[in-house]
Amino acid sequence: MQTIRKLHKLPGAQFGILAIAALLVPGTPPGWASSHSDAPLIKQDPQANLTDVYAFIGTKYDNVNQIVLNVLVSVRPFSDPGDGVIYDRFADDALYSIHITDPNTGATVDRYDFRFSSVTGGLKNPDTILSYGLGTQAGAITTIGDARQNFTQTYTLYKNGATLGSGLPIPPPNVGVRTTPLYNDVTTGKAISGATQVGQLDSYTTQGLRTVTGGVGAWAGPREDGFYADTPGLFDLLDARILDNNGDLSDGLGQDGGGIDGFKGYNVLSFGIQIPINSLQPQTYSAPFADLQNPLPAVGSSSGVGVYASVSRQRVTLRRTDNRPLDSGPWIQINRLGNPLFNEVLVALRDKDKYNRASPTADAAFATYAENSELANLINLVYGTSIPTIGRTDLRSVFIPDVLRVDTTTGPVKVPGQIGFSRFGFAGGDTAVGSSGQIKSSGWPNGRRIGDDVVDIALTAIGSGPTYSDVTVIGDNVAANDQLYNQVFPYLGTPHAGPTVRQREEP
Repeated sequence: MQTIRKLHKLPGAQFGILAIAALLVPGTPPGWASSHSDAPLIKQDPQANLTDVYAFIGTKYDNVNQIVLNVLVSVRPFSDPGDGVIYDRFADDALYSIHITDPNTGATVDRYDFRFSSVTGGLKNPDTILSYGLGTQAGAITTIGDARQNFTQTYTLYKNGATLGSGLPIPPPNVGVRTTPLYNDVTTGKAISGATQVGQLDSYTTQGLRTVTGGVGAWAGPREDGFYADTPGLFDLLDARILDNNGDLSDGLGQDGGGIDGFKGYNVLSFGIQIPINSLQPQTYSAPFADLQNPLPAVGSSSGVGVYASVSRQRVTLRRTDNRPLDSGPWIQINRLGNPLFNEVLVALRDKDKYNRASPTADAAFATYAENSELANLINLVYGTSIPTIGRTDLRSVFIPDVLRVDTTTGPVKVPGQIGFSRFGFAGGDTAVGSSGQIKSSGWPNGRRIGDDVVDIALTAIGSGPTYSDVTVIGDNVAANDQLYNQVFPYLGTPHAGPTVRQREEP
């Protein structure tokens, strides 16, 4: 049995942004996937299964002087880069939606819908087994939809029912250096990522960038899974590899990196938009960690929007022996995601599917799962701690309603690879300033950036609230993603190449 010294505690008297930055040391208890396996029914429908939602302030991909709200959404967890012959495609019978909401109620103000073209059409040559590398010509793909790209999928983007753009291109998957060479290093065959400007992105990705009606930037296609956590070890009754380095803090981290990223080597399907700030309808709202000049949980006033994503399917599907299924009837929401971790980690099994079908406006029905934390109970059970398990108003204020709240009055926030970025946000000294001068986190729970270590941030909040008189820092011993993020839209890393991953052979 491990002892309590594995949970590093910082007395409230010493608390401050710089103090936390110095002592934010991931410890031991459990962390989970953002939303890769959140409910029984959606687990059976991977193309509709949302994994992550990101929302943060940045600049337009083709105009660094234009401030935008970036919203990125990923679906299809554990997409194997080498899964030919078909490779993963967006479902053509699903409605993928981004909701911009009132941050106080979760009510949708604007909705952006993505509809994708047929997964069975779009072929130049139906008389081959190759979806990529052989269409009307054989060889490497150099341009989206060229003669060597046999299957091509496109999408239409709508705002509140009105078409913003149609026939928008989707880059091919990263089949490998012989078929999609522009993704990859010619020597190693591995994907090249980490672009600091648009001109450094691979040309498949840049060809997919579009500006549609209203000045909205849009993109959809395959990406590397940007979430990182040791979920296999954590679910195996806290495998010892997630423990810190025997409590030794001399390395400044207190962990030896023994955790294994359970999402290493996998891709996802992602879609995203860049919304000009001046087209949003911000509302005033109160949020924790929004005015860090106040004592934690630093509740303060902000001005901005809420964000969540949903996937819907039509009510009736008629399966036919002589044709593809026929769908009809109204759209029924089958999955949704706002903040990371809420449904997957906090909501009990009995209500997970019910949550996915509900609107954030009805989230008071799920508030008990934030206010009365089963996760805190589990940590106490395993480690003999006394983390408060009831009356967690601090957690309710983060998760209810379950939308990402983004202060839209700050400047662009830092992203991984830029000087000053911290995966811990404000606790790592990475802050932003709102229009009224409040100091707030640059990352989650002020929106969510790529690279935010939401597992460590959430577990530390659970272990420290509701008073935060002592800060108990908890983590999972995985400190970084396995792929470099890009520093420009669409931000998520270049998808892994099929021949270079080894999920079947190596841990």
